[in-house]
Amino acid sequence: MTINNTLFFKPATSIMHLVLILIFFTLSVKSTLMAQNFERLRNDMVEKQLKNRGIQSKVVLDAMRAVPRHLFVPHNIQNYAYHDSPLPIGLEQTISQPYIVAFMTEQLHPVPGMKILEIGTGSGYQAAILAQLGCEVYTIELLEELAVGAEKVLTELNFNNVSVKCGNGYAGWPDEAPFDAIIVTAAPEKIPEALIEQLKEGGKMIIPVGPVHAVQSLKLITKKGRRITEEELLLVRFVPMVE
Repeated sequence: MTINNTLFFKPATSIMHLVLILIFFTLSVKSTLMAQNFERLRNDMVEKQLKNRGIQSKVVLDAMRAVPRHLFVPHNIQNYAYHDSPLPIGLEQTISQPYIVAFMTEQLHPVPGMKILEIGTGSGYQAAILAQLGCEVYTIELLEELAVGAEKVLTELNFNNVSVKCGNGYAGWPDEAPFDAIIVTAAPEKIPEALIEQLKEGGKMIIPVGPVHAVQSLKLITKKGRRITEEELLLVRFVPMVE
């Protein structure tokens, strides 16, 4: 007599299918709850850290509320992504405090189609904020590992208006110059002349300037013909800009 062995495996197979369904359902619920929690934290960040400190631009506030900052920090510190502080992103580099990102962005008065050069891509968060605002962003990162990681996250989030390059920020991006605005997220001891040259007439550059491991001055540079005007905005601490 022949016995159909498949009969003995059907119950086990059904149980396995049920277990897989339960696992998938649990993970889906967990993922949804985490997403909702991050959204709540992001809204709190905008209301308490940005609005309460004088960030007024609605478009900047909306961009800060929309971009998932936690995806731009290492996985093990994502729960701290919306805290009022900079965070390490590896290789002795940091992602800036949310307020500083919003403040620097607001000073440039970004509008859709604006061509902006960023020096110091880091994890890509500042570039993402500018891209969310509809700007055409060119961003340079000296450290290849960070440049590759930032480009990966930006691509996954469909920020197709960002171009990432691994290179020396002091040289800027002459092939794409001039720029409507330049934002520098690392501190040189003096303003690089190449960046001034690549700034469009009437353009603005925001840049921290000062010695390494000391308080620096965040400056707003405006180019008017051969004249350069400087306005000191805040005292800050940024990682040094290196070649």
